[in-house]
Amino acid sequence: MEFNLADLFEIVADRVPDRVALVAGDRRLTYAELDARANRLAHALAARGVRPGDWVGIHAHNRAEWMESFLGCFKARVVPINVNYRYVAEELGYLFDNADLVALIYEADFGPRVEEVIGGLPKLQTLLRLDDGTGTTDTLASVGYEAALEAASPERDFGARSPDDLYVLYTGGTTGMPMGVMWRGEDIFFAALGGGNYGGEPISAPERIVDNIGEAQLCTMALAPLMHGNAQWTSMVTLFGGGKLVLNTQRKMDPAALWQLCDDEGINTVSIVGDAMARPLVDALADRPAPASVFAFVSGGAILSPTIKAEFAKRMPNAMVLDSFGASETGANGSVDVTAEGPKFRMNESTTVIGDDLEVVAVGEVGMLARRGHVPLGYYKDDAKSAATFVTAPDGTRWAIPGDKAVREADGTITVLGRGSQCINSGGEKIFPEEVEAALKSHAAVFDATVVGRADERWGEHVCALVQFRDEQTATLDELADHCRGHIAGYKVPRSLVVVDEMVRSPSGKPDYRWAKELAATSA
Repeated sequence: MEFNLADLFEIVADRVPDRVALVAGDRRLTYAELDARANRLAHALAARGVRPGDWVGIHAHNRAEWMESFLGCFKARVVPINVNYRYVAEELGYLFDNADLVALIYEADFGPRVEEVIGGLPKLQTLLRLDDGTGTTDTLASVGYEAALEAASPERDFGARSPDDLYVLYTGGTTGMPMGVMWRGEDIFFAALGGGNYGGEPISAPERIVDNIGEAQLCTMALAPLMHGNAQWTSMVTLFGGGKLVLNTQRKMDPAALWQLCDDEGINTVSIVGDAMARPLVDALADRPAPASVFAFVSGGAILSPTIKAEFAKRMPNAMVLDSFGASETGANGSVDVTAEGPKFRMNESTTVIGDDLEVVAVGEVGMLARRGHVPLGYYKDDAKSAATFVTAPDGTRWAIPGDKAVREADGTITVLGRGSQCINSGGEKIFPEEVEAALKSHAAVFDATVVGRADERWGEHVCALVQFRDEQTATLDELADHCRGHIAGYKVPRSLVVVDEMVRSPSGKPDYRWAKELAATSA
């Protein structure tokens, strides 16, 4: 047996079949039950002509069936594809076509959008429809998900699998159409899914994955949508460790209910993406005590601002609050605890900072964050972007370079400056939005902030702040600028302000810089 994602899950399921594996709303599944339903999904796909190597879309909000489908695809050696449920028809059509989908598992409410694009997708022949209680109807030639599973075998009678079986994560970033990052199953297991011993030495053989399953079961809640890598990776780390995975099935965030869920389920770790999720949660702790069971709060995919970290430290003094750094193109790279003043990460041994010559830079020098070892194969059907992101140095080392600028520090940490693509060039000075956003968010009146460059006749660009104020609070540009000068250099201080009623972010919580830049350019 080799390092295959389906095989690894099955080893764990056989060791702890009666443990609760998954909680999603009112659905509770043991490891044995989750395994059997994933088997049924795999057989249902095969019965409809879906073959190993085919790609299958999952177009749904967080629910038990999302994880059943995800695991079932791996069991059938087909590739599950995450679909952003906020996409409109044009974006869906692009994704479905780019991914060469042959099958789609979709929630009923998304049927009308699928109808708009399916006519131009001759490969997409198999449709499994999830009931979502909306009563939405469509004219698609679909089969009910439950009916398909009911008619399929729950037996685990599959052939041999391979460590080369693909895991693909479509990442939209902040600009452009989504790209499919292709990983070998073995590589993503070690790069992002804990390697069978999250935070410790990776396992040396697949059967050793059960060595790290403790007698006491740990419980983790994934708040991000499963269509996002953060939630997928959190979920798989939990399941590979024999833990209990709780999915956030809310359509609109209710922080008080989420904290109550922590109490009810005895949740130990809460996984989120940045301030957009953290701010409402920490604010809700003003009206209730922090759940006693929670001992770790982890943000991945977006860095927590110092203000939010300080609030958590005050309201949850017995819990660790961690920023976890990673990317779709690199996996999980490292973390920093709540006491850090800035984005200084303790990275793993495979991650460093390199220069244009693909050599490791000197301490204090700005370069590109890069990872070697277990890295993706490339972007699906995009050789040019693959060549730019996944590069081979003269010594034969293959590096994944996701686009973050960073600095090596003398203490062995790495300070992440931010994505070069969002860097603001003002009079020759380079300004990274994340640093300015953190300064703005530390102002008492600011609920959320996004920073972009705005055209400037003198400086080329200047810093423009898009700010969402707290209810019944406000501040002028001068007041915000004065506040920021206490945290950042003067040339980084915002010179224009756009006030918004609500900040637009991706479903995972990342800033939508494309929207912000367009609004900044058109606002007076």
